[in-house]
Amino acid sequence: MKVNFFVTCLCDTVKANVAKKTVLLLEQLGCEVIFPEEQGCCGQPSLNSGYIEGSKPAMKNLIRAFECNDLPIVTPAGSCAASVKRYPEYLASEPEWAERAQKVADRLFELTQFIVNHLGTENVGARLEGRAVYHPSCSLIRKLNVREEPLKLLANVEGLEMLPIANQETCCGFGGTFSVKMSEISGEMVKEKVHHISDVEPDYLIGADISCLMNIGGRISREGKPIKVMHIVDVLMSR
Repeated sequence: MKVNFFVTCLCDTVKANVAKKTVLLLEQLGCEVIFPEEQGCCGQPSLNSGYIEGSKPAMKNLIRAFECNDLPIVTPAGSCAASVKRYPEYLASEPEWAERAQKVADRLFELTQFIVNHLGTENVGARLEGRAVYHPSCSLIRKLNVREEPLKLLANVEGLEMLPIANQETCCGFGGTFSVKMSEISGEMVKEKVHHISDVEPDYLIGADISCLMNIGGRISREGKPIKVMHIVDVLMSR
């Protein structure tokens, strides 16, 4: 199967290894990965801040980039996927663009969602020894309804024991610009999240959204906790 890869800004600038491993994993699963070079930022930061009109050039650029073919679009970032899914709503006053946005949104899938539901794979042959907590990001479970797919993949990682924590599906407090505008509230939310994670003494914290992992990982680091923070693709490519 041929697929388009939507890299996202954080993958490109902060966690390049997540992008590289996503491509390698998809290739390992039999996909030919295509990278439309015209792609750029999806506009999520400005969209979350309410600057819809100012975000339209970025949205239209991304639409044009992925109109190069009609193949599935795969991304390792649920938050960016959720933003693109709302493009038709943001562009409703321009029916032609809204229609084009809908066609792109319909082809866009978060990585674990694509692997489990479209490739029909739950075991990618990964192996990682240790105890882990999975953080289900708000973008995945609340905006994309991707709840079980990451858990199915992690359940098949040889040697990995998944641990439940209190209030597992509670927001970590990042929320994009929320963590900037409401920093004190955000800080208390991530503090509580790390407290619950630390209670079960895991070796790893695993998530499928880089932004949440940066937020939680930052708090873990400041508290000096010996917990390794990993994107789910890092786990799925472990051998």
